[in-house]
Amino acid sequence: MAKNLKLKAARAEKDMTQGDLAAAVGVSRQTINMIEKGEYNPTIRLCRAICKTLGKTLDELFWEEEP
Repeated sequence: MAKNLKLKAARAEKDMTQGDLAAAVGVSRQTINMIEKGEYNPTIRLCRAICKTLGKTLDELFWEEEP
């Protein structure tokens, strides 16, 4: 699983810390950190909550582009 740099960039665009995003979607900061590092595969429900909070689509943040 690759690092999720798209998530990190989208969070930075909104000027949110990992803690801010975590609070907004109801998880721990450590969970957001693990998702960004590619160490945790979030549920579709969590993915959707993150997307809604950051104003992005699932494609923009979570789907891997074909090589």
